[in-house]
Parts: sequence; structure tokens; C-alpha cells
Amino acid sequence: MDSIDLQVLKDAKRWLDAGFGVTLVTVTRTWGSSPRPIGAMLALRDDGRVSGSVSGGCIEDDLIWS
Repeated sequence: MDSIDLQVLKDAKRWLDAGFGVTLVTVTRTWGSSPRPIGAMLALRDDGRVSGSVSGGCIEDDLIWS
């Protein structure tokens, strides 16, 4: 079984190969109580589909709707 981060990268490549636009988000710094560590990744497809996680959910919602 692949690690979560490897799966995010595989999904992003598959989506790009299929012609979708993809944004890759990576946690680069944290402070206080953080649900995901530095290096955690999320791939966001241009139609709103998501692979991975960079937070407990609230950041993902902001990314999808922006």
C-alpha cells in the first residue's frame, strides 16, 4: 500500500495525464496545534476533486471554494 503522500502525487499525475488542471498544496510551516505535519500534501483538481489533506478539513474547504 502506498503512503498517503505518494498516493496524492500519483492522483495528481493521473489527473494531469487525463487533461485536468491540478494544484498541489504542501504544508511548509506550522505553529501551535496542527492536525497535519510539515510536508503533508493535497492535490486539488480543477473540478473540485481532492486527494490528500493539509488540515482537519477547514483549510480544504477554503481551497476548494477559492
